Amino acid sequence: MSAKYRTAGFKGYAVKFSPFADTLLAAASSANFGLVGNGRLSVMTAARSGPSGLVPRQQYDTQDAIFDLSWNEAHENQLATASGDGSLKLWDISLNNFPVAKWHEHGREVMSVEWNYVSKATFLSSSWDGSVKLWSPAAPRSLRTFEGHAGCVYTSAWSPQQPDQFATCGEDKTVKLWSINEPHAKPLTSFGGHADQVLSLDWNKYTPTMFVTSSVDRTIKVWDIRNPRGQVSMFGPFEFSVRRVKFSPFSPHHIATAGYDMSASVWDVRTGAVVFVHDEHTEFVFGVDWSLFHPGQLATCSWDEQVHVFNVPGTLA
Repeated sequence: MSAKYRTAGFKGYAVKFSPFADTLLAAASSANFGLVGNGRLSVMTAARSGPSGLVPRQQYDTQDAIFDLSWNEAHENQLATASGDGSLKLWDISLNNFPVAKWHEHGREVMSVEWNYVSKATFLSSSWDGSVKLWSPAAPRSLRTFEGHAGCVYTSAWSPQQPDQFATCGEDKTVKLWSINEPHAKPLTSFGGHADQVLSLDWNKYTPTMFVTSSVDRTIKVWDIRNPRGQVSMFGPFEFSVRRVKFSPFSPHHIATAGYDMSASVWDVRTGAVVFVHDEHTEFVFGVDWSLFHPGQLATCSWDEQVHVFNVPGTLA
């Protein structure tokens, strides 16, 4: 399929497919490049056929920018959002107007939020204040705070197979591995190999020790947690930085990237070759996500105020 949705007046920062419904997805966006003004959470349904494309299902406007979102892995109608005012909000898309819960402990913008894939009971947030926090939707305050980065933590990502482990990356050029069971809330391991800020990371769903990162140094690197001294492979340097990387849920060998070159690409990590490029956006592409139901289906969002859903031709195996 190929479909588009316009988040009129709002720049796209993140897009995520629902883990429950094959046609449902949501996008986080912000007015005025996220610097000042409102945010918007848009929930859409992808039409199975016909000219409808992406049909709006629900929309929530907030007083501050929304930089990321994550679906509740235990509740099909709920998702959490990360806000520029340092808050996190939990929404139920069967309800109108207001979040069903709100937390505000971070001192600066929250850049990422991610639900635990395995235990499904908790989620993480990471912030410009340098901290990562663990949350339960049932608790009024965070469960734990993890501090080990110097500067902004751009991404926190759960291991897809170890319910207690997650990785983070940030402004200090490092990637860190953590366990929520570590009594002192300190990183288990630190990976230093990028020459500039590390913007994004994602785990390989089939090789539980492997993850991929992207950096302001204009490279993509694949790592193995058993070898913290150096990356497994590196692609680049490119002309522009890659803002987000995502391993395919159907293939251990393919990643999708979104970047400042205004495109989204699919890479084969075995060869470092680009196997597909989506170049229909006209501004920076900040968000990319794979469908969990349809192999090769991707969603992107961009500062051009559009969400795109499209299929990568061929079988990614």
